[in-house]
Amino acid sequence: MLVGVPKEIKNNEFRVGLTPAAVREYVAHGHQVMIETGAGDGIDAPDAAYIASGATIVATAGEIFAKAGMIVKVKEPQPSEWAQLREGQILFTYLHLAPDPDQARGLMASGVTAVAYETVTDAHGGLPLLAPMSEVAGRLSIQAAATALEKPHGGRGILLGGVPGVAPAKVVVIGGGVVGMHAARMAAGLGAEVSILDRSIPRLRQLDEQFGGRVRTLFSTLDTLEKEVLSADAVIGAVLIPGASAPKLVTRAMLPKMKRGAVMVDVAIDQGGCFETSHATTHADPTYVVDGVIHYCVANMPGAVALTSSHALNHATLPFGLALADYGLAAVARDPHLRNGLNVHRGRITHRAVAESLGIAFADPATSVAA
Repeated sequence: MLVGVPKEIKNNEFRVGLTPAAVREYVAHGHQVMIETGAGDGIDAPDAAYIASGATIVATAGEIFAKAGMIVKVKEPQPSEWAQLREGQILFTYLHLAPDPDQARGLMASGVTAVAYETVTDAHGGLPLLAPMSEVAGRLSIQAAATALEKPHGGRGILLGGVPGVAPAKVVVIGGGVVGMHAARMAAGLGAEVSILDRSIPRLRQLDEQFGGRVRTLFSTLDTLEKEVLSADAVIGAVLIPGASAPKLVTRAMLPKMKRGAVMVDVAIDQGGCFETSHATTHADPTYVVDGVIHYCVANMPGAVALTSSHALNHATLPFGLALADYGLAAVARDPHLRNGLNVHRGRITHRAVAESLGIAFADPATSVAA
């Protein structure tokens, strides 16, 4: 198969769909790989590194979209890219369609077969292609919160870990999944006072054992969530319902009661955000203030650490991408985990949670692929 990698065009997105090492694996499987010139610049991978790995360098993304049988990206296609996709082509990337009806309609109109990293599953019920970026985003969320808490950035002027004789910041993490766990690990490592809220008792037990009592674990009721948020210096939104829009857990009514200069980091913003006052921001303009509370809602947080992120992502996506390149749609038909990643196929939405969030008719993926 001819596999194409265009340069990412989302604001301040420096990651790349395939690293030179991943290209070498595709070539070893007998595939041709086309890379848009400069696609790897953000991870210090020049065109020469791709050529050495067996790729062909092309001048424009248009040539890739026109010729490639499979497009491998990192972020969701932008409007200028929707028009270049076509029926019979496979798109393999993050999509996050639930809060993005315009993108959904664009992909449906193109006829493309779109497999979303974030809904591919594994035998343990996990999301193996979302996990590495969740790990990165969870850790970055604490760096972002620590910076935003500084006075020059509009924050309370509090050091996350405090110093001897002065209390540390209180960090509240909503959601005990991969993002939440890594956020808590970073915050606790810096010396902050950390609480994790979740509705799964078994998960709270796991976290309690993992952190050895260094982090408070709390069952998330409306009452507990409100008390924790109102007393927090930093709130990390780490809620995920696979494929679906995130629930709005922190309401607008809570904000006037929060500490002035407190920070809220919404890692769930790709799925619409879990704070009622959230809207997507960019690395170029990452924060805004509502009722004296700083909001950080960058929709591609891991793009800021593109080198780390690209390698971590490629390690996870490689076996699935190779299966798609080796077998095409047959890979989706034979592998239920890849089939769970199928979000759009020939004009239909093929992931139930995405369809329900968008209010669009759901088409069974197995039946759609077989047809």
